[in-house]
Amino acid sequence: MGVQSAVADLPAMKTDPKYIFFTDFDGTITLQDSNDYMTDNIGYGREKRRQGNLDTLSGKINFRDSFRDMMESVTRPYSECIQILCDNIKLDPYFAEFFQWSLENNVPVVVLSSGMEPIIKALLKKLIGPDAEKMQVIGNYVKARPGKTINEEGGWEIVFHHPESGFGHDKSVTLRKYSSLPEDVRPTMFYAGDGVSDLSAARETDLLFAKKGHDLISYCAKENVPFTVFEDWSSILEKVKEITAGKTTVQEAAHQGYEAYKAGDAGIKPT
Repeated sequence: MGVQSAVADLPAMKTDPKYIFFTDFDGTITLQDSNDYMTDNIGYGREKRRQGNLDTLSGKINFRDSFRDMMESVTRPYSECIQILCDNIKLDPYFAEFFQWSLENNVPVVVLSSGMEPIIKALLKKLIGPDAEKMQVIGNYVKARPGKTINEEGGWEIVFHHPESGFGHDKSVTLRKYSSLPEDVRPTMFYAGDGVSDLSAARETDLLFAKKGHDLISYCAKENVPFTVFEDWSSILEKVKEITAGKTTVQEAAHQGYEAYKAGDAGIKPT
């Protein structure tokens, strides 16, 4: 496959960007994780859900099976689930500013999510408005169970983007399509995430932003994955502006992130 055909298959490359920002959705763009919210409030509850997260981090269960178990506990009609989330999930207060800056500076934003595309698109449309359509969303899907419709009790189930993968949606597959581009066209790649759904993406970008106090930092520190810490999208915007302006490098930013972790400033106790 030639360079032109490879680039043609990557929507975020259409404007020949020098930088692309890939991001998780739940708990990263939003203040709450929509899937956790459903599980905690209309599924089997927070305690069992949190244990599943911990078991995934420790390797006792893979993310796909833990997440399927979570979603199996949510039986409300799909349209009702979307409405509940639209009524309760809030956007990070600084994400809209970051997204507007990205549109003005040719930094495409690509959402890579282990959640379900219909929910993500509905929330983005509500929280950001028409410009949300300029953001590519890649996630899992949903389908009706045999003999039912998705909008009846117990009528839907999750369909994984990569059902053969223990991640369900292996975010590294998309990221590697960009990272493997020839050096003269390959953009600098950022990624922001917070938890166990981001483990497949952690090693695949030039600079990983890991949310303060969340599981992704624990994983990165344990596995020696470079990262920098963010609390909200104002700190991401500040750092990305510095890098795109040539005031700092992704390597320096990652070094600063690890130093913050060792100093106890990442919200996770250093080990």
